[in-house]
Amino acid sequence: MKPLLVVYATRQGHTRKIAEHVAATMRARGDVVDVVDAHDPPAGFDVSRYGGVVLAASVHLGKHEPEMVRFARANHHALDRVPTAFLSVSMAEAGVEDGRRPFDQRAKAAEDVKRIVESFCHETGLHPLRVWPVAGALMYREYGVLTRFVMKMISKREGGETDTSRDYEYTDWKALDRFVSIMAEEMEQAAQ
Repeated sequence: MKPLLVVYATRQGHTRKIAEHVAATMRARGDVVDVVDAHDPPAGFDVSRYGGVVLAASVHLGKHEPEMVRFARANHHALDRVPTAFLSVSMAEAGVEDGRRPFDQRAKAAEDVKRIVESFCHETGLHPLRVWPVAGALMYREYGVLTRFVMKMISKREGGETDTSRDYEYTDWKALDRFVSIMAEEMEQAAQ
């Protein structure tokens, strides 16, 4: 069976944590999985040697990380030949999943997530078999002074957490595990 691949793009490291979790979950199933940073793929890297690929990219200011855009654009033909899943990691998805928010705010957040993912797919030419929006994290302790201030103002406006002395993780790990289980099974079948 061909190995599987997880490629990630991140700023503060939460999406790398998600990518490593996905890879560990797949390895626990017996899969051979490589994890690659889209910002710095190894020399001679070749997507076509893999039987399935998971792309995980964080969203900042309504756009996915530029290195993931470049990676997906450069490899979309190879990615379209194997089962490919795209994990879009954002605070907008955290807004969708926040049951304390009014319906209209959650619906607007869902529209934002859909628009951001569609924009990524259009811009890169990628046609993933599956897309899974993942709630991200507020990494206040990782942000610089200006970013911390801006994120605090955005979070306050949206009714989110504003204590900048700590980080807030919104990822639903159990839901992600269920998605990975379904996705890994499809990739394993295709990679045989």
